[in-house]
Amino acid sequence: MPFYVGRKAIRKVPGTVIKAAPLPRPQVTEGFGTREQVGRLCAEAGYQSVLLVTDQTLFGLGLHEKAAASLRERKIQVTLFHDIDSEPTVEIVEAGRQAAIACGADCIVALGGGSVLDSGKIIAAAARHPLMPLQHYLHKFAIAEGGTLPMINIPSTAGTGAECTVGAVIKNEQGVKSSTVIIGLDVAHVILDSELIINAPQGVTVWCAIDALSHGLEGLLADVGSTEEDIFKSRECVRLIFDNLPLLLKDPRNIEARQATLLAAHYGGNAINTQLAGYVHAFAHSIGALYHIPHGKAIAWCLVPIVAAQEHMRYEEMAALARHCHLAEEQDAVEEAADKLILALQRLLEECGLEKGCKLLQESDYDRLTGMIDADSINYSPSRTLTDSEIRMLLDQIRRGY
Repeated sequence: MPFYVGRKAIRKVPGTVIKAAPLPRPQVTEGFGTREQVGRLCAEAGYQSVLLVTDQTLFGLGLHEKAAASLRERKIQVTLFHDIDSEPTVEIVEAGRQAAIACGADCIVALGGGSVLDSGKIIAAAARHPLMPLQHYLHKFAIAEGGTLPMINIPSTAGTGAECTVGAVIKNEQGVKSSTVIIGLDVAHVILDSELIINAPQGVTVWCAIDALSHGLEGLLADVGSTEEDIFKSRECVRLIFDNLPLLLKDPRNIEARQATLLAAHYGGNAINTQLAGYVHAFAHSIGALYHIPHGKAIAWCLVPIVAAQEHMRYEEMAALARHCHLAEEQDAVEEAADKLILALQRLLEECGLEKGCKLLQESDYDRLTGMIDADSINYSPSRTLTDSEIRMLLDQIRRGY
């Protein structure tokens, strides 16, 4: 109960903090094969030396080559750093910083998934301030005085929206994942290239898309003051997944649908920056960490029970979203429209092949998970604060699948 009282008292603090922080508003280039335009963008911006950051897998597949070639064609010096792995460490990121300093990089181009993009953010901050210990950028809030090196980010997955978010996660010296928010991050441009995801396996496609959808949906339910632009982007995030994920289940090589999911993920990243997430993520982070469940799938199991639990607090927002996504009619009552949104979520998850109920979830772990969820929820501004008994009730619904 003391935690509940304290959490309830500070529920709106995270939303207040993000309104005060400077956030990147990058230019966006979209289209199949558009990573070839990175050379033109860098030349127009006057960059002369670029550190191209990617991971070992994309490097092995040669997916960085079009970007590198376009930079060389514009006579821009390119230094390749491809040592990023799925769980980057502080040592790897420090090596990236040293590579950026050695080549005199005036821009970081990050091409890859969340690990690459997060590593690139810290490299961009740390290389701009070479005398600052890298540990400075592992704090909860890391201020980059005067900003970071400018970044051009090219995501290779359509889920996290990490190409525009100010958060980053890497492992510290003790091997523990450290989450930081970089104040002053300069993301100058984002390139959404569907060629990079055209061959993504169905499981990756599905759970990344559901993750993106959750960002837009939770942003709309969060108790923060949102601008009309941010509300529109979050609604579009959800609509784009509802409209295009079923198309990809039938035809994975549908380029237009692939491109749409990249834009949805990008809008979801904007929601993380400006509206935060909520209890869906707090539950999914905790369940995923304890049982080693992929993030997007953990999100999928948590989505319907937790959104439904907030329905009576957010009828208007959910009804407006349902109408925006053409899931409800204008004449539908607010409660009816909100119900149709939840039913549409259920149908989409069933179409994706989600098993009913998270069978890995054990009732004996509820107390431990409740503490983890309480702790993680401090980072968000949900529509209301859940009591520990409510959290356990929702865990039971997630386990049973209703």
